[in-house]
Amino acid sequence: MTKLEIVKNKIFRAADAEYLRMLAVWSFKGETVVFTNGCFDILHRGHVEYLAEAAQYGTRLVVGLNSDDSVRRLKGDTRPVNDWTARAEVLAALGCVDAVVCFDDDTPIRLIEATRPRFLVKGGDYKAEDVVGYDFVKSIGGEVKIIEFVDGYSTTRTLQKLAAS
Repeated sequence: MTKLEIVKNKIFRAADAEYLRMLAVWSFKGETVVFTNGCFDILHRGHVEYLAEAAQYGTRLVVGLNSDDSVRRLKGDTRPVNDWTARAEVLAALGCVDAVVCFDDDTPIRLIEATRPRFLVKGGDYKAEDVVGYDFVKSIGGEVKIIEFVDGYSTTRTLQKLAAS
């Protein structure tokens, strides 16, 4: 199998039967699943450090990735810059990421419920109790972790700099 095939084998759609089978295997093996989500439109150093830190909470990191339509509803008609397959392949190529799952909803709650992570991780602009999925993850004995942002890195700021130049 080529390295590109390995990357593409980490990419799923929400409720994909193969994704659910993989979760079942991980559960059987006693793996600790960590879940985070986002648009990840232009991957930058802040994202990479955030994902690497999130991965340290368990043995498997799942990244829920907003679909193109979902990003447009959240960020406006000019986004995303990169389509979901491009964003998914870049994320899946990171060594700390075990699966990338594209979802079309405005929130990842259904994907979180299907994934049943031990840890739900979000960035520093959230309070744990405000994170979508907080109540569900707590109800199954999981934890919600907040990771501080890396100062100076923002997709929105990057796009603003490009537009100004």
